[in-house]
Amino acid sequence: MSAHEQLAPGETYPGGPAGTPAAAGKLPDPYDVDNDVCVEMSQVVKRFGDNVVLDHLDLTVKAGQKVVIIGPSGSGKTTILRVLMTLERPEEGFVSIHGEQLYHQRRVDRWVPAKESHIRRVRRNVSMVFQHFHLFPHRTVRQNVTLGPRKVLGLDKDHANALAMDLLDRVGLADKADVHPASLSGGQKQRVAIARALAMEPRLMLFDEVTSALDPELVGEVLAVLRDLAQHTSMSMLLVTHEMRFAEEIADRVVMFDEGRIVEDRPPHEMFTDPTEERTQAFLQAVLRND
Repeated sequence: MSAHEQLAPGETYPGGPAGTPAAAGKLPDPYDVDNDVCVEMSQVVKRFGDNVVLDHLDLTVKAGQKVVIIGPSGSGKTTILRVLMTLERPEEGFVSIHGEQLYHQRRVDRWVPAKESHIRRVRRNVSMVFQHFHLFPHRTVRQNVTLGPRKVLGLDKDHANALAMDLLDRVGLADKADVHPASLSGGQKQRVAIARALAMEPRLMLFDEVTSALDPELVGEVLAVLRDLAQHTSMSMLLVTHEMRFAEEIADRVVMFDEGRIVEDRPPHEMFTDPTEERTQAFLQAVLRND
């Protein structure tokens, strides 16, 4: 890779590892793996000081499922995604991605905290799209998309460029490949961010309120891209959003999350037409009233 394609001093590729591994402990037989499971979070605890953000969370996402997480601001929804992306490390519990422990490794008859090399390898199956784009302003759109595949996946320049152009075409931005992010609208920037995440060839895509920072008239173009991914790809998707109508349309399951715990987990039609929990009912009444 040429010098001008290296990261600038102090620059890091979004989604880099952070923190320390979760505490070691015992877990059921690691070879008893359900190959149909993409994500398994078992008794996961995450604290910020005295605030318990994830309270012994159990969450399973089947391979290929599109799962939407809803709930009030500050309930811990984004923290779920950040734990899966290794941007936050849990203090307790276990997390697996397609049958491999993310934060632990097997040593003889017990689990121990995983080495950083192990965490990075397992985490390569995951990509995340953030609220605020996080594009590199001094790089072109094409360079933003090719940077990860070249540095992390080891693709050569021609292969990375071809991949980038295919993905930019998919999100409707092939004609913007050689411009810089400053010339793009918010919706266009977010579509570039989606293309960049897809370029890492993930088996699991995480989306953290990707329309919440956009002007209302730009939301539709981003939702159209997400709708296309949900309908025409087999990868698993975990989305945090306040776009309830969109969630009902594309989700296989909708999870209501509040105060660090799952309140309700149901198919979208049932969740939005006949929620069983009072907390879910109150939340949806408030949100849908303003929708």
